[in-house]
Amino acid sequence: MNTLVIHNLSKHFGNTFAVNAVSLTVEGGSFVGIIGRSGAGKSTLLRLINRLNEPTHGTVQYDATLVTALKGRSLREWRRDCAMVFQQFNLVGRLDVLTNVLMGRLTSVPTWRALLTAWSDTDKLAALETLDRFGMADFAAQRCDQLSGGQQQRVAICRALMQQPKIILADEPIASLDPRNTQLVMDALAAINRDWGITVLCNLHSLDIARSYCSRLVGMASGRVVFDGTPAQLSDTLAQELYGLEATQTMSAPGQYTAEILEFPGHAHVA
Repeated sequence: MNTLVIHNLSKHFGNTFAVNAVSLTVEGGSFVGIIGRSGAGKSTLLRLINRLNEPTHGTVQYDATLVTALKGRSLREWRRDCAMVFQQFNLVGRLDVLTNVLMGRLTSVPTWRALLTAWSDTDKLAALETLDRFGMADFAAQRCDQLSGGQQQRVAICRALMQQPKIILADEPIASLDPRNTQLVMDALAAINRDWGITVLCNLHSLDIARSYCSRLVGMASGRVVFDGTPAQLSDTLAQELYGLEATQTMSAPGQYTAEILEFPGHAHVA
């Protein structure tokens, strides 16, 4: 149940294939890290799954639902079930934290209520409880543009959870964060996966962080899947080929830090 099946999925822009004949099966409750250098096709793949981009060829299926055939209301419901967390947060800076989180309910409430921001007490309580779970309840009344990057990303994760999704697609969620906020955001995604059983697909530049948090890694290069296995199965030689680096180099995004400084007490390292 809750299985995502991607079959021969491709997306090309002119003569360039951003995603080229990708086939993957993702079991429900998985935490999958999609890794590779910039331009490998990672972000495009997530946008094809969510149908923010339309595929050139291939299919995406979730259980009995053919996602690539959905239209109208059915497509909106899929985007509710398959929530996106973006690198740039996509929050409304002038609005307070609570209102931004409540926007995750937009696809589940009547249009008039959404337009009037007439949120129910039940929705408000759920939003506050979600914020509290991720250490952000004290900021509920604060404008989002007054928060740090890590705080904004946790608000964006809370907003995604308000959709009550079955899958979370996180597109480089830590790319612009410092080490401490990197840990907080990755710990939040790990808790969502572990405690709520929500499937997480997370694009990451940093191989060290992907190895620390993800139970499965999918390596992409030039739009194709070139590795699919556990962190332990990704040898230094394969990593070198995937990233084009010396095997002894730290494979982290520019400006990021290695996983060693993220291993604070209580952090569960995935072997």
